[in-house]
Amino acid sequence: MPGVGYVALGGALGASARYGLSLLPGKGAFPVWTFLTNLLGAVLIGFLAGMLAGDESDMSRKNAWFWKTGFCGGFTTFSTFSLEAWNLLEQGKVMTGGLYIVLSVGCCIAGVCLGRMLAAQIKG
Repeated sequence: MPGVGYVALGGALGASARYGLSLLPGKGAFPVWTFLTNLLGAVLIGFLAGMLAGDESDMSRKNAWFWKTGFCGGFTTFSTFSLEAWNLLEQGKVMTGGLYIVLSVGCCIAGVCLGRMLAAQIKG
Protein backbone atom coordinates (compact mmCIF):
# COMPACT_ATOMS: atom_id res chain seq x y z
CA MET A 1 0.00 0.00 0.00
CA PRO A 2 2.45 2.63 -1.15
CA GLY A 3 -0.11 5.45 -1.32
CA VAL A 4 -1.69 5.10 2.11
CA GLY A 5 0.51 7.76 3.72
CA TYR A 6 -0.33 10.29 1.02
CA VAL A 7 -4.05 9.51 1.30
CA ALA A 8 -3.99 9.67 5.10
CA LEU A 9 -2.18 13.02 5.21
CA GLY A 10 -4.36 14.53 2.51
CA GLY A 11 -7.49 13.17 4.20
CA ALA A 12 -6.52 14.66 7.54
CA LEU A 13 -5.91 18.05 5.96
CA GLY A 14 -9.14 17.89 3.95
CA ALA A 15 -11.21 16.94 6.98
CA SER A 16 -9.56 19.71 9.00
CA ALA A 17 -10.34 22.24 6.27
CA ARG A 18 -13.95 21.09 6.17
CA TYR A 19 -14.23 21.44 9.92
CA GLY A 20 -12.67 24.89 9.78
CA LEU A 21 -15.25 26.06 7.25
CA SER A 22 -18.06 24.72 9.43
CA LEU A 23 -16.93 27.05 12.24
CA LEU A 24 -17.44 30.20 10.17
CA PRO A 25 -20.44 32.38 11.01
CA GLY A 26 -23.42 32.51 8.69
CA LYS A 27 -25.43 29.43 9.58
CA GLY A 28 -29.08 29.62 8.59
CA ALA A 29 -31.88 27.53 7.15
CA PHE A 30 -29.82 26.81 4.02
CA PRO A 31 -26.66 24.77 4.77
CA VAL A 32 -24.43 27.33 3.09
CA TRP A 33 -21.08 26.05 4.39
CA THR A 34 -21.81 22.46 3.42
CA PHE A 35 -23.00 23.65 0.02
CA LEU A 36 -19.87 25.74 -0.46
CA THR A 37 -17.65 22.91 0.80
CA ASN A 38 -19.19 20.54 -1.75
CA LEU A 39 -18.93 23.13 -4.50
CA LEU A 40 -15.29 23.91 -3.67
CA GLY A 41 -14.49 20.19 -3.51
CA ALA A 42 -16.12 19.62 -6.89
CA VAL A 43 -14.19 22.50 -8.43
CA LEU A 44 -10.95 21.29 -6.87
CA ILE A 45 -11.30 17.65 -7.96
CA GLY A 46 -12.25 18.76 -11.48
CA PHE A 47 -9.20 21.00 -11.59
CA LEU A 48 -6.95 18.22 -10.28
CA ALA A 49 -8.36 15.66 -12.71
CA GLY A 50 -7.66 18.06 -15.53
CA MET A 51 -4.16 18.87 -14.31
CA LEU A 52 -3.18 15.25 -13.71
CA ALA A 53 -4.83 13.76 -16.82
CA GLY A 54 -2.43 11.82 -19.02
CA ASP A 55 0.48 12.10 -16.58
CA GLU A 56 1.47 8.61 -15.45
CA SER A 57 4.57 9.69 -13.54
CA ASP A 58 5.23 8.64 -9.96
CA MET A 59 4.82 12.25 -8.83
CA SER A 60 1.43 12.46 -10.55
CA ARG A 61 0.24 9.30 -8.78
CA LYS A 62 1.38 10.70 -5.44
CA ASN A 63 -0.36 14.00 -6.14
CA ALA A 64 -3.55 12.13 -7.08
CA TRP A 65 -3.40 10.05 -3.89
CA PHE A 66 -2.79 13.13 -1.75
CA TRP A 67 -5.12 15.64 -3.41
CA LYS A 68 -7.92 13.67 -5.09
CA THR A 69 -8.32 10.65 -2.84
CA GLY A 70 -7.01 12.18 0.38
CA PHE A 71 -7.76 15.89 0.51
CA CYS A 72 -10.92 15.92 -1.59
CA GLY A 73 -12.11 12.68 -0.01
CA GLY A 74 -11.61 14.13 3.47
CA PHE A 75 -12.99 17.50 2.47
CA THR A 76 -16.08 16.04 0.77
CA THR A 77 -16.97 12.91 -1.15
CA PHE A 78 -19.40 15.01 -3.15
CA SER A 79 -16.43 16.09 -5.25
CA THR A 80 -15.84 12.50 -6.35
CA PHE A 81 -19.53 12.07 -7.16
CA SER A 82 -19.46 15.28 -9.20
CA LEU A 83 -16.39 14.21 -11.16
CA GLU A 84 -17.86 10.80 -11.93
CA ALA A 85 -21.18 12.32 -13.02
CA TRP A 86 -19.37 14.84 -15.22
CA ASN A 87 -17.23 12.11 -16.78
CA LEU A 88 -20.34 10.08 -17.66
CA LEU A 89 -22.06 13.09 -19.21
CA GLU A 90 -18.91 14.19 -21.03
CA GLN A 91 -18.60 10.69 -22.52
CA GLY A 92 -22.13 11.05 -23.89
CA LYS A 93 -23.58 8.56 -21.42
CA VAL A 94 -26.46 10.89 -20.62
CA MET A 95 -28.89 8.21 -19.42
CA THR A 96 -26.29 6.56 -17.19
CA GLY A 97 -25.07 9.92 -15.90
CA GLY A 98 -28.60 11.12 -15.22
CA LEU A 99 -29.51 7.89 -13.47
CA TYR A 100 -26.33 8.08 -11.40
CA ILE A 101 -27.14 11.64 -10.33
CA VAL A 102 -30.78 10.92 -9.44
CA LEU A 103 -30.01 7.64 -7.68
CA SER A 104 -27.03 9.05 -5.79
CA VAL A 105 -28.89 12.04 -4.44
CA GLY A 106 -32.16 10.21 -3.83
CA CYS A 107 -30.61 7.11 -2.29
CA CYS A 108 -28.23 9.09 -0.09
CA ILE A 109 -31.08 11.18 1.26
CA ALA A 110 -33.05 7.98 1.84
CA GLY A 111 -29.96 6.51 3.52
CA VAL A 112 -29.80 9.45 5.90
CA CYS A 113 -33.47 8.91 6.68
CA LEU A 114 -32.89 5.19 7.28
CA GLY A 115 -29.90 5.90 9.50
CA ARG A 116 -31.90 8.40 11.54
CA MET A 117 -34.72 5.89 11.92
CA LEU A 118 -32.32 3.16 13.02
CA ALA A 119 -30.69 5.49 15.53
CA ALA A 120 -34.09 6.47 16.89
CA GLN A 121 -34.97 2.77 17.29
CA ILE A 122 -31.74 2.02 19.16
CA LYS A 123 -32.06 5.07 21.40
CA GLY A 124 -35.63 4.05 22.21
